[in-house]
Amino acid sequence: MMETSQIRKPSRAMVNGFDPNRLSELPDHIQENIRRRDKSLGPSYRLFYNTPVEVVRAQGVTLFDSQGNEYLDVYNNVPSVGHAHPRVVAAVHEQMQKLNTNTRYVQESILDYSEQLLSTFPAELGHIMFTCTGSEANDLAMRVAKYVTGNQGIIVTAGAYHGLTTEVASFSPSLGIGVPLGANVRVIDAPDALRYASDEKPLAEHLRDQVRAAIADLHRHGVGVAAFIADSIFSSDGVFDGPAGFLRPIVEEIHAAGGLYIADEVQPGFGRTGEEWWGFQRHGIVPDIVTMGKPMGNGIPISAAVFKPELLVEFGKNIRYFNTFGGNTVAIAAAQAVLDVIREESLMENALKVGSKIQSELRRITQDLDQVAEVRGSGLFIGVDLVTDRSSLTPDGNLAGLIVNRLREERILISACGAQGNVLKLRPPLPFSMTDADRLIEAMDRVLQELR
Repeated sequence: MMETSQIRKPSRAMVNGFDPNRLSELPDHIQENIRRRDKSLGPSYRLFYNTPVEVVRAQGVTLFDSQGNEYLDVYNNVPSVGHAHPRVVAAVHEQMQKLNTNTRYVQESILDYSEQLLSTFPAELGHIMFTCTGSEANDLAMRVAKYVTGNQGIIVTAGAYHGLTTEVASFSPSLGIGVPLGANVRVIDAPDALRYASDEKPLAEHLRDQVRAAIADLHRHGVGVAAFIADSIFSSDGVFDGPAGFLRPIVEEIHAAGGLYIADEVQPGFGRTGEEWWGFQRHGIVPDIVTMGKPMGNGIPISAAVFKPELLVEFGKNIRYFNTFGGNTVAIAAAQAVLDVIREESLMENALKVGSKIQSELRRITQDLDQVAEVRGSGLFIGVDLVTDRSSLTPDGNLAGLIVNRLREERILISACGAQGNVLKLRPPLPFSMTDADRLIEAMDRVLQELR
């Protein structure tokens, strides 16, 4: 039986973080590198796992440490088409030898890529602006929303994460109490059907009521509504995929109040959910703005925001916006390679097929465990909701932390999310195979047997 009481409850801002007080328990060379890290990088940089993983190389869905041990990566969405994918490596290498410059020159590569990428979106979304990070993309999206609406109010879910700039951090509640929310920010419940839905009030109606109350409060304080922004899979909230369609009432209420709907696709985008290119499409909605981030270039710094063209007419006339290396030539080469690989290697279809198997197998091996409230997700984005018991649905972050670290001992790397760090988060690179899924399930089953 796992002794969950011995595991310290994770801080909301430190889910699955290494405890520096355990430094003396680590191998000597790891201790030395952590001391060097602390001296050079300072205290804000954090490490994962009770025993941090030292990585020296990676390939596909596998990481390798300095001793040659391999780890199955079931967490990293940034190398979306797999670590060190040869097509991406070759594209970046070739372009770096030719040219790397900004968007103030005429270049066909950015035009080819933009046209192909825009073709994956609904027709209403027609302009793209490139940035370097997801934080920058969300910062730009919110800047446009405030300019177009003339309002300042922002509505997010209670565990949302959207980035690290001063502006974006102000509407990222998951960063914790050390990063205060802006006075213009209101939060609503996460779309947690287990805890907030009932036969009398479905989840969509609960969320509608929450948004209405937030809008009323923003108007009462004289700031109006600029935007509602949501990660379309609600990753940091706890991975909430359904029931599909629960976002529609939110869009209706936001538009009625004069605001815009921003879909943050940094994590669910580029086919990860398996059903569509973009997470918002599962809900049958068309956002006003869509943002993308690091998976766009497999880790090469490129991101973007896609807009309904009418939003940029006055903004483009009156605002001088230039991102020096947003959409630079090398980054575009990487992004083009990623887009080509997703299509040519059928990675969206793979995400749906393999993700469905993982969910099915997780439900099978946890069906008799009172500590597993639900397995949920879409494609290769899966959450396992851990509780003290199914009757109370009390989140158990201690148990999640223990399982995450036991899997690390099995050389399976996952993480956790949710309000109490109680949801196991499985989010591997898109080439994750059926064989990889079998290895994951076998290790998970071994760890969960300790609960029985």
